[in-house]
Amino acid sequence: MTNRKLAAVVDGQDALIVAPERTIQETCRRMWARRVGAAMVADRTQRLIGIFTGRDAVRALAEGHDPSITPLSAVMTREPRTLTPDRTALDALREMCDGGFRHIPVVSAAGLVLGIVSRGDFKGLELDQLETEDGLWAQVG
Repeated sequence: MTNRKLAAVVDGQDALIVAPERTIQETCRRMWARRVGAAMVADRTQRLIGIFTGRDAVRALAEGHDPSITPLSAVMTREPRTLTPDRTALDALREMCDGGFRHIPVVSAAGLVLGIVSRGDFKGLELDQLETEDGLWAQVG
């Protein structure tokens, strides 16, 4: 169903949320253990301040950061795009496609972390609908 709300997608999710002072290495180990491609970085009140992805890790290494001592706050993507739980799966797919990224945090209106969705969370009708829309826009443009 293409109008599935993100609240249903993240319901019961145990998303990886880390503090900004955690190191690249520690966070990568936790991501590997949990088999996830992103960690949300939040302050002590669980307010989202950034996201750390595999791409951020590669960039940090390429820039010469020592992963054993470099905190996430130095290399995370700050103020990532987010969606609220009332938005739909198709909205999330559009955001990810338009922004060129694979993960998008779901936050409350107050900015509190509720979960995260990735392109892999969506299948079937949602992806078909996005491809149909992209095809229509290509014909118009």
